[in-house]
Amino acid sequence: MSSIQRTIKVSFEHRVHFTHHVFAPDNALLKNVLTPEAGHRVKALVVVDEALAIAQPELTKQIEQYFTTWSSCLQLVCPPVAIEGGERTKNSYFHVSEIHSQIDRFHIDRHSYVIAVGGGALLDMAGLAAATAHRGVRHVRIPTTTLSQADSGVGVKNGINAFGKKNFIGTFAPPFAVINDFAFLHSLPERDKRAGYVEAVKVALIRDRDFFQQLERDAEALAKFRPEAMQQLIVRCAELHLNHIASSGDPFETGSARPLDFGHWAAHKLEQLSDYNIRHGEAVAIGIALDVIYARNIGLLNAASCERILLLLEKLGYELFANELLNIDAENQILVLKGLEEFREHLGGQLTITLLKAIGEGVEVHDVNMPKMLDSIYELQQRHVAHERRVIPLHG
Repeated sequence: MSSIQRTIKVSFEHRVHFTHHVFAPDNALLKNVLTPEAGHRVKALVVVDEALAIAQPELTKQIEQYFTTWSSCLQLVCPPVAIEGGERTKNSYFHVSEIHSQIDRFHIDRHSYVIAVGGGALLDMAGLAAATAHRGVRHVRIPTTTLSQADSGVGVKNGINAFGKKNFIGTFAPPFAVINDFAFLHSLPERDKRAGYVEAVKVALIRDRDFFQQLERDAEALAKFRPEAMQQLIVRCAELHLNHIASSGDPFETGSARPLDFGHWAAHKLEQLSDYNIRHGEAVAIGIALDVIYARNIGLLNAASCERILLLLEKLGYELFANELLNIDAENQILVLKGLEEFREHLGGQLTITLLKAIGEGVEVHDVNMPKMLDSIYELQQRHVAHERRVIPLHG
């Protein structure tokens, strides 16, 4: 018997651009991204978040006009395709097939582009479609929410939900490029503007103490959604995420650790338990709060740092408790704790979650003290009740 073994090395260029009004005819950024080889006219299929298309009815015409302006080198194969966004778009394979059918119909090949314009859920779903058609066509993401511009849209993951589990079906496939257009943020509801802040808090907590201190200084401006503060948050958050992906040595998560998913084991389960009424950013805020209290309870994180983190999340406008944390099954077991096993199972290997031993310094742990985790859940509930009493005056 004999064997042949070779090491295959593949490098990726991961580009994230920042701009305003990406579809303005005089903004050449998108054209330059799509035509790296001079003189080659390229085809593009554009998918747009349906809610965004409704909120900005002029957007479809702007996209069509942009491609008309640059028609010498760009071809829009059909009018932009509107597909529902939000978590519903990830709850079946239907929309992936819908994009596949358009890729087939308009002969989008591996030198053509699928451009997705929308929030993180749409980008996840469209990215899966692009990564699996022809074993991968070029994909450009144009995230339109703070959450997707700061975090999910600049990553390398694509996926949809299945079997009651978040992102069960998916791929690792770096996009050809990401273009963050800050102008899209202006029309977002406050709930969606706030949603991405928590991913900045997350990456600051595990990677960059100075960034955390900046977020503390900017908390009031961020709570008021001041554009300059929001843009600074997004740029630095995106940079830290790219730094991790490029330098961690495990960009496709072949090991058991997911440091960028700090606070996410509970968050993913809360989203499921709430039927996705709790949005991702809101769930992550609760998950981080739970994990920092737990880290303090086991003597890993000091009390002062724990309180600083909780106060920052509250100043940014997050509620740090949801009733779903106390949901139980038929055997009287708290359901959210099943998220630990689902988190482990997603990668395999031993359970590995990231906790904090200091602001800016994460540490991996492989065991969870369940009684102390339960105590942490109840402490969050008590904090929430006390906070509500302070905010809502009692009359009698």
